[in-house]
This record gives sequence, structure tokens and C-alpha cells, in this order.
Amino acid sequence: MSAAPLNQPQAGAAMAMPAPAGPDSGPVHVGLIMDGNRRWAKGRGLPRALGHKAGVEAVRRTVQAAADAGIGWLTLFAFSSENWQRSADEVRDLTGLLRLYLRLEVATLARNGVRLRVIGERARFGADTMAAIEEAEAATAHNTRLNLTVALSYGARAEIAAAARAVAAEIAAGRLAPEAVDEAALAARLSTAGMPDPDLIIRTSGEQRLSNFLLWQAAYAEFVFLDVLWPDFEAAHLDQALAEFRRRQRRFGSGAG
Repeated sequence: MSAAPLNQPQAGAAMAMPAPAGPDSGPVHVGLIMDGNRRWAKGRGLPRALGHKAGVEAVRRTVQAAADAGIGWLTLFAFSSENWQRSADEVRDLTGLLRLYLRLEVATLARNGVRLRVIGERARFGADTMAAIEEAEAATAHNTRLNLTVALSYGARAEIAAAARAVAAEIAAGRLAPEAVDEAALAARLSTAGMPDPDLIIRTSGEQRLSNFLLWQAAYAEFVFLDVLWPDFEAAHLDQALAEFRRRQRRFGSGAG
């Protein structure tokens, strides 16, 4: 599973974050629901594990393509909280691939200006995987070319409930007045605090639902659903979604044009 390296930024080039999207520009933050690994493998008569392995290769291509496109933030839905209900063998394959990805990719990400962060219930993956995640985050913490967030054991409803509990605890302790609780107060306690909300969410495999991904943050996101299984996702598919995003007029609830 040797990695194809990201294109190196030019020597001395500024690594500034992109400006907020204008009417004709691309999205600042793209969320991606990576769906279809198992169907890809089944359609080829292959074990599920090979579908997930092919999905890792698609992750590499997509991170490269996002960096090349100047996207500042990319969030990948890699493992939902509901995925724990899958067979023990499949969960073991998925977690093994996660550890392998972290071991093989972190040096490349660090070298090429990509910051890696993980949101979700990382403790469920065990001490070894947690340590690998923390090491990867530390090794890439100062990078700014692309902010890559991976959602692992993540569910948006659980995230919102946890934020509500944090608010309730602060009110009970007298550190927060009830009348001070607004959207910003809740957003500050989500796992994505400090990140821009996604402008665009892409889902592969032809399915058209969010599946408990970034429910709060996606309030004004544009959605693009592509009829391609995740292991077949290429830079051209990302370009297709970006082109569709640019064709849309975003009104943020201001009324029909």
C-alpha cells in the first residue's frame, strides 16, 4: 500500500488558508460521505476487506485532488457510530486499515502541508489506535495547506447531545447563564468547534441521505449525490461536484431569486 505523494507546494510559497467562497468560487469546506466499498467488492466477487482497501486508495486520491483544488477543509466520514453493528471481522478489517493508513501516510501528510484531525469516539478503537491518532495529529498540527478531518465512530446526534450536556453542566455549575445559550454557544461545544461549516457535502454510491453526518453543521450546505462507488472515486468526480457547486446560487434563507 505504498502512497502516491501529494504534490509538493512550491518552495517559499505561502500556505495561507483560502479566502471565503464568493458567488463564483469553490467551497471552503467539503464534507464527503464515502459510501460503496462493500458493494464495489461484491460486484467483483471480492472479499469486503478488499473493498475497504480500495477505498483507502480513493482517500489518497481525494486528499491529493482536494489539495490541488485549493480546498481548505476536507472532512471524510470514514466510520460511523452505527458501523460498530457490522460483523466483528469487518470491524477488525476496518480498524486494521485505519492503523495501517496512519502508519504509512502521516509522514507524507506532514511533509505536504496537510493537517490531520479526528473527530468522534476515538476511545472505542482501543489504546493502540488512540495513540496512533494522537501521534498523527501532533505530527501535522502546524500544517495549513489542507485541513483534513476524519470522522471515526462519529454520529451527529450523539455529538449534539454531548454538546447539550456540556451546556447543561456549565449552567448547573453557575458558569453559564441559561439566557446566554444560543446557537454559537452550542456550536462552540461541538467536535467541529473552530472549523467553518461545510459549504458542500458529497455522497457517493447513489444514496441520497446524510446518515447522521454533520447534521448541525450542514444547515446551509449544498448537496451533490454521485452515482459512483467510493473505490472508483477519482479527481474528475470531485471536479464534477465542484462545478455543480459553482453553478448554484446560495441564498442562505434570504428568499427566492
